[in-house]
Amino acid sequence: MAAGDDSSQGMKLKEAMKEVLKESLKHDGLARGLREAVKALDKRQAYLCIVAKNCSEAGYLRLVEALCKEHQISLLKVEDKEELGEWVGLCKIDKDGKPRKIVKCSCVVVKDIGTDTEAWSTVQEYIKTQTAAAV
Repeated sequence: MAAGDDSSQGMKLKEAMKEVLKESLKHDGLARGLREAVKALDKRQAYLCIVAKNCSEAGYLRLVEALCKEHQISLLKVEDKEELGEWVGLCKIDKDGKPRKIVKCSCVVVKDIGTDTEAWSTVQEYIKTQTAAAV
């Protein structure tokens, strides 16, 4: 399930994912990086898993995809791991509000969504349409 569309639906989804990740970060509900993500997936603590398509290790992607499939956890893919790192707070923000020193992140698991927001509903709707299209 790719989340990087150029259509207005894709832009909406990208903004919704960004908001869900920020809300989850506020509630300490993110597992960032392969080790934390695999632990959360294995313990079935995940609502959602997001991976970067440009991950340098194909084995990482296969492992995460297999765990998501085994435990029926939704998996979304984004284009860039640097962008994903920025979304999950792995960067410094300068005085102008621009991210600096962004740490790349290939995998993120959402363990706690915090409050049920419109952004979370948008992401869930996208997942439902993708699973319906796959069947």
